Amino acid sequence: MSTLPSSLPQTWDLTSYFPALESPVYVEFKAALRRELGTALTVAAQESAPTPAAWAALFVTWEDLGARISHLNSYLRCRSAADTASEAVQSEEAALSLLDAELAKLKTRLVLRLRGLDDAAFAALLAEPNLSAAAHTVRRLRAEAIHQMSAELEALASDLGVDGLQAWGRLYETLSGKMTFEMVHPDGRRETVPMAQRNALMSDANRDVRRAAFVGGNQVWAAAGDACAAAINALAGTRHTLYARRGRADFLSAPLHDAALSPDTLDAMFAAIRSHYSMTRRLLALGARLQGTPALAWYDLGAPRPLNQPVPTYSWSEGVAVVQGAFDSAYPKLGEYFRSIVARRWIEAEKRVNKRSGAFLTGSPVTREQRIFMTFSGTVKDLVTLAHEAGHAWHTHVLADLRPCNRVYPMTLAETASTFAENILVHGLLSDPTLTPERRLFLLDMETGHTPAYLLNIPARFLFESRFYEQRRHGVVSTSRLCEMMVETQREVYGDVLAPGGEDPWFWASKLHFFITDVSFYNFPYTFGFLLSQALFARFRTEGASFLPRYEAFLRESGRAPCEEAVRSTLGWDIRSTSFWNEAITACGSSINAFEAAAAPLLPRP
Repeated sequence: MSTLPSSLPQTWDLTSYFPALESPVYVEFKAALRRELGTALTVAAQESAPTPAAWAALFVTWEDLGARISHLNSYLRCRSAADTASEAVQSEEAALSLLDAELAKLKTRLVLRLRGLDDAAFAALLAEPNLSAAAHTVRRLRAEAIHQMSAELEALASDLGVDGLQAWGRLYETLSGKMTFEMVHPDGRRETVPMAQRNALMSDANRDVRRAAFVGGNQVWAAAGDACAAAINALAGTRHTLYARRGRADFLSAPLHDAALSPDTLDAMFAAIRSHYSMTRRLLALGARLQGTPALAWYDLGAPRPLNQPVPTYSWSEGVAVVQGAFDSAYPKLGEYFRSIVARRWIEAEKRVNKRSGAFLTGSPVTREQRIFMTFSGTVKDLVTLAHEAGHAWHTHVLADLRPCNRVYPMTLAETASTFAENILVHGLLSDPTLTPERRLFLLDMETGHTPAYLLNIPARFLFESRFYEQRRHGVVSTSRLCEMMVETQREVYGDVLAPGGEDPWFWASKLHFFITDVSFYNFPYTFGFLLSQALFARFRTEGASFLPRYEAFLRESGRAPCEEAVRSTLGWDIRSTSFWNEAITACGSSINAFEAAAAPLLPRP
């Protein structure tokens, strides 16, 4: 087994995508895409009633062009996130939107040809050799066919989306990426800080630092509030208009299709979560008691719990080594893969200005490589983020030998793999036989620390977004009303564990997820993945390494079946049942109980 070098770079290498933005290879790649898209659209427009063979050939063309556009999109996303001030990259992203629109037109032609096919004709289509192992994707296209406008209207929607839906998303990313705020430190020192570093400051052990970052950041978000409100209203309004034209009465219909999830499964999951609010609030209340306050403010939710011991910080090399060691001890194949992506410089982690906030995993279906983006500040949360994104990367790697359409999986199942990797990190460390009680307490804290995010914060986001979309049916929702709705939702979900006035009215503006253009209701898949991963990891702990082949079989099904079928066929579980989700949440409860017991000696005496 190879070892990591002692000094690791924090910036990624993108040259395997393209040598440079201005390189002849890049220019020709784009030109070839434009030419071949144009040819494919011409062919698609000419054949009004194609044979099954002709339809299958067009599907393969669409699949190939989509993979190449994804390659280009991944590269530009990396470049844009790493340098939000680059006008050249912004220009290229705008040009990419035109290619996306053309590909959408081709897909529309493809989908519309499925309208009116009876079951026998559809079965004959699936029997085409070109569609071998593509049945799931073709069935999803058939389901979309009933919610398509005419080819002309869908083409118009794609064209308008470049300067409409997608433009609002680009505006938000540009606006937020360039934001800075004045940080007034507890000692009175004033500093201009990039907004991308705010979350790290709001995770600081010093409550005065957290409060200062919260207040300073929200002053900037408030100043940009009307622009953010215009963007979120435009995104939701455009979707409502398109849903109506496409015959979708429910604004959750499209995101559920994107998630390959049934409404029954989503309802069962949130019903179970609501019935367990008190369990997660109990964990937060323990945090408030540990910090000596009757309740928590919003800026306390991501803070480390005061455990009367030094809060560890890590250099980049140390942080990578921690994650590497946890993976090696619990899941050697994942560990070896992680070692390889570090060595190949597939991770961007440097803290600097003009860098987008947040973290993500992207990759190329052409080179079959992955890239992790994050900003590493040395916190425990950063280690969890690194493990999370490495889980995404591993998932993509496991699918690398499948055809392109089967490497595209829904967020619901993607988040399962990432959260499973988080569990690997924590429990890999907990397996150390030399663990001291103090270190065990710290690790239990880390294990339970993100539970409120999945079981309270994301449900609050889902509830807010649902109510916002419902109100947006009737007209534009004002900036002040958006803030009111955000406060009301946070209060409803968190209850008394959130101090009076401790809400964050600008959370809707500062959270990038609400402004993503490719998919609405971006958040619920995270909770789905978290809870499913709890069930997976509980089985892993019971069965040991013999479970991992079944886990990998499940991952390989993620792009080839709906969520319910992918889970049932490989694991035998019925995720449409509330009892399944109750059991998954109960698994979280055992960790909470262990942390409460370990932390009891630190609580102030009555």
